[in-house]
Amino acid sequence: MDIHNKPIEERMEWLLEHASRHSKNYSSPDSWLARTRYLAEHPTSIAVLKCMDGRINIPVATNTPRGIIQPFRNLGGMFNLGWPHLGEVLSNYLQNIVSDGRRSMFLITYHFSKGDPQRGCAGFNYDTEAAKAHTYQIKKQMEQVFGVGHSTVYPVVCGFETDEDALILHGSEGEQLDMSTLGPGDKDTLLPRLERLFPDMSAQMRQDLLPLISGNLDHIDEARQADRLLDNVHREWMICIGRGFDFLHMPNLALIIGPYSPNLAVPIHKAAGIIESNMSAGRIPDDGFLLLASVPYQELGVDRARAELKSQFMREFAAQQIRDAFPDLAKKMYEKTAVLNWQSRELEVLQESRPG
Repeated sequence: MDIHNKPIEERMEWLLEHASRHSKNYSSPDSWLARTRYLAEHPTSIAVLKCMDGRINIPVATNTPRGIIQPFRNLGGMFNLGWPHLGEVLSNYLQNIVSDGRRSMFLITYHFSKGDPQRGCAGFNYDTEAAKAHTYQIKKQMEQVFGVGHSTVYPVVCGFETDEDALILHGSEGEQLDMSTLGPGDKDTLLPRLERLFPDMSAQMRQDLLPLISGNLDHIDEARQADRLLDNVHREWMICIGRGFDFLHMPNLALIIGPYSPNLAVPIHKAAGIIESNMSAGRIPDDGFLLLASVPYQELGVDRARAELKSQFMREFAAQQIRDAFPDLAKKMYEKTAVLNWQSRELEVLQESRPG
């Protein structure tokens, strides 16, 4: 179903139903067992630093079970490990991983379109080389914080070509592995290629990276046989701020802003500009868009109460930024404040408001 062209009321109703289905699927015994088995076979924790662009969906592009890959999103994939909140979130994430005796791999991504530069990353003004250079800066910061030996934390610079959802892995010596140049028949060559690309990566990490790039080969083959015209242009109709948006696994639904940068106004303004442009170009209806804030919580009580306050603050802050900078667009803004039960992935809507 092409949800992008439905009236805003139907789109929001569909969204909540979709979130509910995702939670039920995630919480089912089959899904729980599949994740548990996958992590037993591939214990390396995989995290992705990526752009808020809704097309950048690594679990879908790699055919990886949901709940395995941990996403961190921001405008253009721009991150700085000096940001206080980002440092806190990453430290807590890695503390949990290391305490379980596991290693962690970070895919530090930039994205572009080989068919049209204007389908590239708006956060970097469609300058792919600038985006790529920034990923190497992040990698350098990660090595400064977590060590250059890569024995526990391994940062990997990874390109993402949005026309075919193809990964491009950049090796430790400057070489690269472009998955779009291979086919399903090349799967037997992938492990030797990883060994040459990342000679200092542990054998276990390479084994755990292997299913991602193998799945990417299958996904690219599927993408080439499908009609991708509408999937590789901006058609987002909602702005999501916070964390816990794994259920939005379809392309071009949402612009997702992580709460990491000290200056959240910049990505909010950029996202609002894209929504306004989508309406002006007729890519989505101009009857409204959704601003959704979400914060996950692990436990009931204090943790959930704090998540409620954080979600409310982010929604109010983002809404005010949009009203100040895009007053006409703000007249079409629907707002929802939510928290997410991290154990069940259930989205719990706390407050909602309509324009006017």
